[in-house]
Amino acid sequence: MKGGVTEEHLYLAYSHQFEDCIFPLHTSISLFLLSYCDCKLFKVFLVPASDSTDDQLFGKAQPDDLEVHFISRCQLPLVVQSCCLPAIVEENGKFCRAGLSVVLRHIIQKTYEVDPSKKLVLELLGFKKTCLKACAEVSQWTRLCEISIPQAVESLLNASPDQCQAIPPEVLLLEKKLGEPVRVHNDDKIRRQKLQQQKAGDKTAAPALAKRATKNLSPEEGTIVEIKDQEESASLELKVAFSKLVVQEIPATTNREPSHIRKTKTSDLPPLEHVFAEGLYFTLADVVLLPCIHQFLVFIKKHNKKLLDLPLISSWYNRVQEVLGVKSAAAKCNMLFLQFPDLPSFPDEQLRDFYTIPDDLEEEHEDYQFIGGPRPTMTKLMESGIEAKFSPHPCPRWTLDWNSLPAAVSPGEGKMSSDRALRKQQQLNNLVSMVTKLSKPGDVVVDFCSGGGHVGIVLAHMLPSCQVVLIENKELSLVRAKDRSDELGLQNIWFVQANLDYFKGTFNIGVALHACGVATDMVIEHCIKAHAAFVICPCCYGFIQNTVKFTFPRSHRFKEVLSYKEHMILCRFADQTAVQLPPERRLIGKHCMGLVDLDRAWAAEGCNYSVQVMSMEPESCSPKNNMVVGVPI
Repeated sequence: MKGGVTEEHLYLAYSHQFEDCIFPLHTSISLFLLSYCDCKLFKVFLVPASDSTDDQLFGKAQPDDLEVHFISRCQLPLVVQSCCLPAIVEENGKFCRAGLSVVLRHIIQKTYEVDPSKKLVLELLGFKKTCLKACAEVSQWTRLCEISIPQAVESLLNASPDQCQAIPPEVLLLEKKLGEPVRVHNDDKIRRQKLQQQKAGDKTAAPALAKRATKNLSPEEGTIVEIKDQEESASLELKVAFSKLVVQEIPATTNREPSHIRKTKTSDLPPLEHVFAEGLYFTLADVVLLPCIHQFLVFIKKHNKKLLDLPLISSWYNRVQEVLGVKSAAAKCNMLFLQFPDLPSFPDEQLRDFYTIPDDLEEEHEDYQFIGGPRPTMTKLMESGIEAKFSPHPCPRWTLDWNSLPAAVSPGEGKMSSDRALRKQQQLNNLVSMVTKLSKPGDVVVDFCSGGGHVGIVLAHMLPSCQVVLIENKELSLVRAKDRSDELGLQNIWFVQANLDYFKGTFNIGVALHACGVATDMVIEHCIKAHAAFVICPCCYGFIQNTVKFTFPRSHRFKEVLSYKEHMILCRFADQTAVQLPPERRLIGKHCMGLVDLDRAWAAEGCNYSVQVMSMEPESCSPKNNMVVGVPI
C-alpha cells in the first residue's frame, strides 16, 4: 500500500537497448508516459526476452527517478504469463490489464485518481475519454498507433542499412492522416471562427491570442504549450489552434458572428488542420507515437535520408516537443530531441505520388447500397444446394436451479429488470449446459467478451475444478464482475482487461454470449489456434464487415457462390429478428442468421472441427438465439 493506494505491478518486456531507446518500443512508450505523468504508483518490472538478455546494459534509457526490477518470465504471476506485455496486475494476482493502450489508459486514470490536481494528465484521454479505447482489431487508428507503427519502426531499426531504402508504409499512412481535415466536437463553430478570421485578414491577432492562451488556458479547455514571450510568431497551426481554443472561452453574451458567416454552408467552411495526432489537442496518441517517430527520425538523420516526403510528421514532431512536460519527461528518459526546419507541404495530388500504402493498411471506404431484400441472395444459395441447417438441441430442458444458487451468481445482480433477468438465465442455461458437457476437471475455460461476467461467474461457481478466465475490453464491466466474484469468494477465476489478441494462454473451451459482429469470428479463430472447443452465441450480425484480419464470406463454399456485397445483405437482414417485427420478417431474419452461421461453421470445419448450429431453448430467450458449438476432431 502506498498512502492507502493498493500497489499494482507493471510488467514490461525487455529485449535489448540501443542508445536512448529500450526495446520493444511498447516498453519505451510506457516508461515515457510514467515520466510524463510523474507517476510512482506502480512497482515496475522488466521481463527479459530470454535468459541470455544482458540486464547490465539497461540503465541509460531508464527514467532517472524510477526504480526498476528484473524478473524472469517463469516468475511472473500465472495470469500475466497468459498475456502479452505490457501488463498490470493487482496485488492478489487475479485482475490483469494487458496490451499497450489498456495499460497506458490505466496509468493515466490511476494518476488522476490519486492526484486530482493532475487534470492535464486526464486530458490525454481526449474528448469523452475515448482516446485509443477502441480495440485494435476493429479500429484502424488504434491499430496504427498501438501496433503498426511501433512494429514498423522496430523492423526498420533492426534491419541492415541496405534493406532500408524506403520509408515504412505505416509511417507514410501517418503522414497522410496528419494531412486530413480535423473533425472535433463543436467543429462547426470553430470553422466559422476560422472563416471569420480569414475574411477579416487578421494577421496580428493570432500571436497575441496564442500568448493569451498559453497564460490563461486551463487544462480542461485544451493543451498548454510552452511558447516563449519573446517569440513574435509561433507556427501557423499553433496560432490557429489557440485562437480556436480561445473561441470556446467567449461568453454566451458575445455578439454572434456576422450574418454572412452564419449563412455559409458547412460544406463551404475551411477545414481544420492538425495540430496534434488526433486533431487540435495533445492526447495519448501523441504520447504513443512520439518515442516511435523519434527513433525513426534519429535513424533517418543517422543514415542521411531526406525528410522532404514527411513535412507534416516533421512539423508534428517539433510541435509536440513544446507541450508542457514533454521535454522534462524526455530528459528523464535520456531522449535527445532533434530539431528539423519547417518543410514545405505538398498539394494533395503531389502527396498521392509519394504515398504507396498497401491496401491492407487502408480503411475500407466502399459504400455499398443494399437495395432490395435478401430473397435473391437466399435463392442463389438454395440453387447451389446451400440452406440454413439447425441441429437439434442435445439438452433442451436442462436448467440450473437458480433459486438454490447464491444471489451474486444470478444475472439479476447486474441490476436488470426481472423479465430480462429471466431471459438471461435461460440463455445461460444453454451455454452452461454445453460447457458442462464438454469440460473435465483441470480444464481452462475462457469467457470471451465477458461483459459483466454473467457467463463466467456461473461457470466458475458450477465448475470449481476448472479455471475460468474472463476477458473483456471494458474496464467498468470487468470491475463489476470482479466485485460479484469477490462476494462469492471464488478462487478459480481470473479477470483480464485486454483485446482478444493480447491473451496468449492455453485453454480448453472458449465461450461467448452475444459476441458482437466480427467478435464472434475473432473468438472462433482464437479457439481454433488453441485447438479448443467453443460455445458461442453470435450477435449484431449487421456489424459484420471485412477487417484487417477477416474477409467475408468465411468458408470456401460460400465464397464460390456469394460476393462480399451479397454476404453483407444476409448479415444486415440477419439483424431483423426483434420481437416487434412482423412474424414473416422475423422468420427471414432467422433464416439469414442460420446462413451466416453456417458459413462460419463450414469455415471452422475446414480447420478440422466438428461444428453444429442450433437454436437456444426456448427461442424466446433472445432474438439472437443461435448457438454455434465446435469441437476439435
